[in-house]
Amino acid sequence: MTALYRLFVVWLCIAPIALPTTAEDADATADDPHHSDGEARQALPLEELQMFADVFNQIRQGYVESVPDSELFELAVQGMLSGLDPHSVFLKEKAYDSLQETTQGEFSGLGIEIGQDGGYITIIAPIDGSPAEDAGLKAGDVILEIDGESIRDLPVDRSVGMMRGPTGSEVLLTVGRRGVAEPFEVTVIRDIIKVPSVRSRELMEGYLWLRASQFQKDTGQEAIAILDKALAEGSLKGVVVDLRNNPGGVLGASVDMAGAFLDGGLVVYTEGRHPQAADSYEAAAGDMLDGLPIVVLINGGSASASEIVAGALQDRRRAVIMGTRSFGKGSVQTILPISDTRAVKLTTARYYTPNGRSIQAEGIVPDIVVERAEVKSVESNRRTKEADLQGSLAAEEAIDAQSESESLTELRNNDNQLYEALTLLRGINLLTPAKTPASSSDGATDTVALQD
Repeated sequence: MTALYRLFVVWLCIAPIALPTTAEDADATADDPHHSDGEARQALPLEELQMFADVFNQIRQGYVESVPDSELFELAVQGMLSGLDPHSVFLKEKAYDSLQETTQGEFSGLGIEIGQDGGYITIIAPIDGSPAEDAGLKAGDVILEIDGESIRDLPVDRSVGMMRGPTGSEVLLTVGRRGVAEPFEVTVIRDIIKVPSVRSRELMEGYLWLRASQFQKDTGQEAIAILDKALAEGSLKGVVVDLRNNPGGVLGASVDMAGAFLDGGLVVYTEGRHPQAADSYEAAAGDMLDGLPIVVLINGGSASASEIVAGALQDRRRAVIMGTRSFGKGSVQTILPISDTRAVKLTTARYYTPNGRSIQAEGIVPDIVVERAEVKSVESNRRTKEADLQGSLAAEEAIDAQSESESLTELRNNDNQLYEALTLLRGINLLTPAKTPASSSDGATDTVALQD
């Protein structure tokens, strides 16, 4: 029996053993009348810990190859966390650095947000403009092999490490896809991923498309700056907020974005076992769009922070949610640094929409379901009309025929969900009385116009 193992066994035999409590935890416990001292300091199960020590020693002595003690401990921690839920993981140096880079908006790799399901890596969403998107990877794809090596039950950080590599180098992924009978191979060229988290364009005069590909640290402020510019440049009639395939990210950024459309009030709140996991997030006063109609697009790749935005605007009846059911990640992960190069990403809370809905494993259900589809017109221009009939009465007044612009026709053919969102915004405005200036004259009463 080595000195390390003897020390470990001696430590296990010390009784009573209690979970360590930091000064901050102690203060939080003291301030919470519902939090008992027994919950904060529970004795560790000595029998199970003894079993762990026995297994640890058997591996050290009998495994076919020698494994360093430090690596065994890391494997034990990885297994402990992976058994909890798909989002609790042990982050070594590379994975820890990757997480920090991602929230800052620039990192090296393939450009995919991933989770783990059934022992394999699942793509939650490819990032806009990334090598993964260019290679045709889609939300819901399952990565089975990397460069010919199976990654079943491989720790997430090991899988991420295999997908990392020098810029310009290739990685071969074997992918499974729902609806495709056999796995297929995809070659992706690694690159530096510089992610503009917010993009926009005018769909037609007065109607803005605002696309958030993920929630980085400054995403909310970037969206607010785009909206400010659009409001200053002309008459804005409505906004499509596109959160499809947005895998989430920084919680505060999603609160900032939702808050831009809300006049104060609750955006989201969190609850967990630890008192410090309970928190609520409110919007600042003032709806910067002053009630203009909003449609939010979501799909199965919309997760976490993007679901916070959709859920808040849906509960507060501020936007119409359109598309398909979202991913359903309603949990909050906290990064707990262990050293300068290692950390634990631990699920510490669930988040709830303003009406108290937990969307964990349920997702946000759209108000109007519109599935992505290929649209083909069945209308024929050769149909006979009244004006074509011999002897028909002439129109009293000539009216110019209206038809869709080429850009709208292209939008309908290429992205039917976005086309339907724009159509809904236009319909809302058709039924909303136009805003007219309030006037006042001698003996007249001021008229308050309805908001356009």
